[in-house]
Order: sequence, then structure tokens, then C-alpha cells
Amino acid sequence: MEFETKLIHAGVSEDKYTGATSIPIYMASTFHQEKVGETEYEYSRSGNPTRDAVEKLIADLENGNDGFAFSSGSAAINTVFSMFSVGDHFVIGNDVYGGTFRLINTVLKRFGMTFTVVDTRDLAAVENAIQDNTKAIYLETPTNPLLHVTDIAKVAQIAKEHGVLSIIDNTFASPYVQRPLEQGVDIVIHSASKYLGGHSDVIAGLVVTNDQKLAEQIGYLQNSIGSILAPQESWILQRGIKTLALRMRAHLSNTKKVFDYLSKQPLVSKIYYPGDPNNPDHEVAKKQMDGFGAMISFELKDGLDPKEFVEGLHLVTLAESLGALESLIEIPALMTHGAIPRETRLENGIKDELIRLSVGVEDPKDLLLDLEQGFANLKGSQDHVRNGALDS
Repeated sequence: MEFETKLIHAGVSEDKYTGATSIPIYMASTFHQEKVGETEYEYSRSGNPTRDAVEKLIADLENGNDGFAFSSGSAAINTVFSMFSVGDHFVIGNDVYGGTFRLINTVLKRFGMTFTVVDTRDLAAVENAIQDNTKAIYLETPTNPLLHVTDIAKVAQIAKEHGVLSIIDNTFASPYVQRPLEQGVDIVIHSASKYLGGHSDVIAGLVVTNDQKLAEQIGYLQNSIGSILAPQESWILQRGIKTLALRMRAHLSNTKKVFDYLSKQPLVSKIYYPGDPNNPDHEVAKKQMDGFGAMISFELKDGLDPKEFVEGLHLVTLAESLGALESLIEIPALMTHGAIPRETRLENGIKDELIRLSVGVEDPKDLLLDLEQGFANLKGSQDHVRNGALDS
């Protein structure tokens, strides 16, 4: 079955009791048992038909065996790390979501876990960071917000050679663009609030694996910790996933047009986009991605105020999050990555001038016009300052 067909028909595509082609929202906390213990569902924290449908769907889309739905992407990440113990060590990418950084540094380290931060594109650095007590390599690709691309298959191979797990946050790509399990990864995580949901109307997290023992552990922790995705949110997420291919085609097309525009914009000093032929990660991205994603980050030239630019846009929405129908723009240093100390951000290449743009599915002409007027305002402000300096 082709991927776009899977989006519609994979998982549980119709209700087995009524034949409904939209899985009902089973708003039940508990379920009747004819005989003790002889029931498919017993309590909604442990399992719910609506959540079951979206979990089976994401498993099929990632070509995994088992999927798990959580109340948020952060809940999914935390549950995965809950598989490990005091004294366990992890190799982690240096360019990760600020919330992941916060979880590691303010929660997991207190529980006695240790972390070595590396640029996961540097395979030698990844391998050299592995210790006797290392349990997993954790990374994002493309990363948030610099869109660095790591060779997934090679990292998975390194992990297997050293007997550790490989865990990848696939949020920025979505399974439409890349499927890490196919390249040897053990666990895939999604903030499903982003491309999978796609409509800025649900908070959710997903985890997928094709390893039975890992699935048993994750399922046990999902039930024990209890950060499950509720039935209504599960239904909203499954509905969003069904249109992923339609949305992603527009996202990818628009993003290429925005990149071409930004490449000619004199007020932009640097662009981060895997589809850029001059990007050092371009060839790796071509090898493992079906398209280059719909995220672009860029830096303004020195002296220009990123706040003035993002606050001056009319169509593009100033907001955190990404992967929505509407284009979303933000300043990582002040918003999504504000939890990371400035010194650490700068060491990892996240400058104060960096702007992250999630390209939506609006008509590209309107997007480019909005960006153009935003840059025109910046240029006018820059000219005003320059003229004022000359006058003085």
C-alpha cells in the first residue's frame, strides 16, 4: 500500500461495531466485562478504541509494529527516557528543541542520568562520546532550529555496534518526508501537534518502535505514568493525519519558493535549509528525505532587529509551534529556545538574530508579499538610522 493510501486506510480505518468510516470518540473511562478479565478494553488509561486507532495508524505510517499516543510531545519524550535508570548515560544532539533541553537539565539530571552533547552530524564525535554506561543516542534530524541533518542510517549502525539504542525525534520531517525505522532506528518520537495534526488545534505526542521488547516497556510506562492522549484529541489527530500528504505537497512547494526569495534578499545574511545546494548537509538530506521539509531558519544582517521584522508581518503569524496550515514565525532565542542559556545557544550556533519560519499552505504570492513588506520596513528603519547618524 502506497504512503498516501496508508494515510486514509491504514491503522483502524473504520469502526468495527458500526462500520463508521470515522472512528467514534469513545468517551468512556471504563468498559463492561462479561467475564472477569475477558475484554479488549478495561480502563481508558490502559486502552481506548479511539486512541488505539491513531496509535495503529502512526505505527503503519512509520513502518513500525507498535505506536503509542501521549498528551504532548514532551510527555512522549519523558516516557521514553523513563525506560532508563540512575547512572545511565546518553549521547544527545547539541541542537534540540528547548523543551527537550529543559527536561534533560532540570528533571532528568536530577534523577541521576548523565548526558554528553555532540553535533550528531560528526559521526566520530558520536562514537567517541559512547561510554560503558551509555544506553542511547538521542537526536533530532532535521534539528530545531538550525535544520542540521544527521545521517540516520550511520548513527543507527553506530548504536547497534555499541549495543545502545538509537532514538530520533522526527517532528520536523514527519513520516511523509522520512521514516527513520526503515533506516535502522529503534524508537521514533513525534510532537504530533505539528505536521501530523497540522491544524493548530491539538497537543499530542507519538512514539513508534518495531522492537517488541521496547514496545512492551513503552506500553507499560504509558499506562503506569498515565500521560495518555484523550479520546477527543485522538480523534482530532487521526483526522489531521489523513490530510498529511495534501498539506505536505503545498508546504514543500511553498518552502522552495520562500527559499528562492530569501536567497536574493540583501538583508538576510544566512539561511538554514536542507534544500539549499550549498548547505553542507544537502547530500545527506537528498539521500534520506523525500523532500527537504517545510522549515527555514535565517539570520538578519548585523544591526537589524529580528523583533521588528517578525512583529511587522501581517499574514505570517508570530507564534510558537510549527507544521500548521498557517505560516508561523518566531525568534528561537526569545521564544522556543529561551530556556537554553544564551552562552549555550551561541555555542550551538543559535544567534540572537536567528528567525525560524514554518512555511504554511497559503498562496505563495501572498506569503512573499508579506515577507517583502516586512523587509521593506526593516530597510526603511535601517535607512532612517543611517540618515540620522549622518545628520548628527
